[in-house]
Amino acid sequence: MTYCVGMKTDLGLIFMSDTRTNAGLDNISTFSKMRTWEVPGERALVLLSAGNLATTQAVLSILDERDKAPDDRHGSLLHAPSMFQTARFIGNVVKEVIREAASSGQNTEWFAATFILGGQIAGEEPRLFYIYSEGNFIESTTDTPFFQIGEHKYGKPILIRAYDRTMSFEEASTLLLVSFDSTLKSNLSVGLPLDLQAYRADSLRLDPSRRFSRDDPYYAAVSEGWGTALKSAFRSLPPFR
Repeated sequence: MTYCVGMKTDLGLIFMSDTRTNAGLDNISTFSKMRTWEVPGERALVLLSAGNLATTQAVLSILDERDKAPDDRHGSLLHAPSMFQTARFIGNVVKEVIREAASSGQNTEWFAATFILGGQIAGEEPRLFYIYSEGNFIESTTDTPFFQIGEHKYGKPILIRAYDRTMSFEEASTLLLVSFDSTLKSNLSVGLPLDLQAYRADSLRLDPSRRFSRDDPYYAAVSEGWGTALKSAFRSLPPFR
């Protein structure tokens, strides 16, 4: 299992993903679920993945392969004319991979994978998409300013209550850390380290990425501080009679 979030604010886009992969209780490893592409001044893209690891890795490998020779390999992420066409291109690759994996007659649900795509291409606004295993996708709106994939139910209430489109990247990063910390404490299949990536609107260049490990002092302060704040808030509620 995994947990990934892509969020849209007035400043741009911000993403976070965990790195745990599981193949049983005694087979746990770390694997990045965030991939980025950048052509400074032209486009910046971030892709988060969740689901069957073989499927997500096959999709990423095909995307990278087609970037090397787009004329010979049916298009490329780095040559798509719009973010919509980029999402459509990735969706078609997802369908292709799952269809091939399931050609032996196995249940397609075994190969399911979902993706969050965000970024900007020159001439457009920053855009955020949720891509399903079936290859279709939806785009973020003012009513849906963030997308989650994977084990999202523990961290979603925090995002819903505290999200503000005018928040700074620093505030959004803290909010995401709280959401992920709550998920980590509730589900062992989501684990550290956590990867963070921000994109500032119209910069057409990705901000430096950040990885939070268990011994990261800021992550530790957020985790402990959030627990303390929850206890304090609980004690401040009016007593039940």
